[in-house]
Amino acid sequence: MMFEQYWHLSRNPFDKSLPARDAFATRDYREATSRLNFLARAGGIGLLTAPPGAGKTYAIRAWSSTLNPNSAAHVYVCLSTVSPVEFYRQLCQGLGIEPAYRKSDMFRQVQEHLRYRSVDKGLQTVVTVDEAQYLSADILRDLKMLANFDMDSRDCLTLVLAGQPVLADVLSRTAHEALAQRIVVSYAFRGIAADEAAPYVEAMLRCAGAAPTVFDPVAVAAAHGCCNGSIRRLNQVLTGALRIGAQQGAASVDAEMVLSASQEASLR
Repeated sequence: MMFEQYWHLSRNPFDKSLPARDAFATRDYREATSRLNFLARAGGIGLLTAPPGAGKTYAIRAWSSTLNPNSAAHVYVCLSTVSPVEFYRQLCQGLGIEPAYRKSDMFRQVQEHLRYRSVDKGLQTVVTVDEAQYLSADILRDLKMLANFDMDSRDCLTLVLAGQPVLADVLSRTAHEALAQRIVVSYAFRGIAADEAAPYVEAMLRCAGAAPTVFDPVAVAAAHGCCNGSIRRLNQVLTGALRIGAQQGAASVDAEMVLSASQEASLR
């Protein structure tokens, strides 16, 4: 028997495919969304940094789903370990532009397209570059120039740079000071807090049609203690605990099952 059936779940409540409409508003989620909303109105460059698994990409995905497709286009780029030419090709393809051969021509294509959408059509273009800590110095220098319109008098591009905390260290270097000065908003994710774990688990269980009593309170606290603030890790442990509980025919998930699931999820 699948554990979803055993616990009377319509789906795995802790699966990463959770629809944006069911997002649980953690402190990080609220803070990031607030800054992204401001950025969407003001234009310019935003910076989001987070440890792996803290929910950064999910927050961006949920936020982007709220953008009006009739007035805004969102381009998501996650392959950041590329050359400048390959980066421009990704950007052109995301914008629906047939990329030219040379980088200088693609630069012109992108700027002309963004200016046309912003100035002539009154439309917004949001480009999110995820895992931006891997961007080369050449690409970071180009981003500064790519966001410069009409002698730096217009914001025709809303750019979101998202990555691990080291990204903030990279941008603080003298070589990237001009780009860093263009950052309008920034937020560093802290991870899910201890007092958010129980409400999070209850909300996810309700979304999947289950009672919040599937996990006892001590089990939830133990799961949070195993995750070091990572929602991804928390979801893995909770999913494993549900499976173990179903295998054992338990009435609810306890702390021992959570610890067993945490040990299974560990690589060492």
